[in-house]
Amino acid sequence: MSNPIRKSMVWLGLADDQYDYAEPVEPVAPYVQPVVTRAQVTPLPRRVAKAAVPEMNEILTVHPRQYRDAQQIAEHFRDGTPVIINLTQMTEAEARRLVDFASGLSTGLRGRIERVTSKVFLLSPEHITVSGEEPANVTSDLDATFTG
Repeated sequence: MSNPIRKSMVWLGLADDQYDYAEPVEPVAPYVQPVVTRAQVTPLPRRVAKAAVPEMNEILTVHPRQYRDAQQIAEHFRDGTPVIINLTQMTEAEARRLVDFASGLSTGLRGRIERVTSKVFLLSPEHITVSGEEPANVTSDLDATFTG
């Protein structure tokens, strides 16, 4: 009488103690260790310092009308082309979104964003040096541009 449920039933008086029924014992299957397959990991390419700086032979000027035009800006900037963004044809809300996008883009690719006029910005890649007056804080300039 090794079954704890049967023992409890006998103790409660729900079963007879005199009859000990042999319970069929199922053979225990051996434990098989499941095979764990790991997904292959694709390593990120390491950033290699470019020995030769690409020759700059163009500056792209973009006059976006919608936020969708950000893709064109990003593609050229990733290729190392400086981009001038003229936001005069955009609404304030979309212009702010586009400037936020361009700021993240330039930071992510180690470039710079500079305000040229109230609604014109220059995205310069990492290998381009822009000379001129000391640039002011772009974030505070953006707040002043779009709020007042």
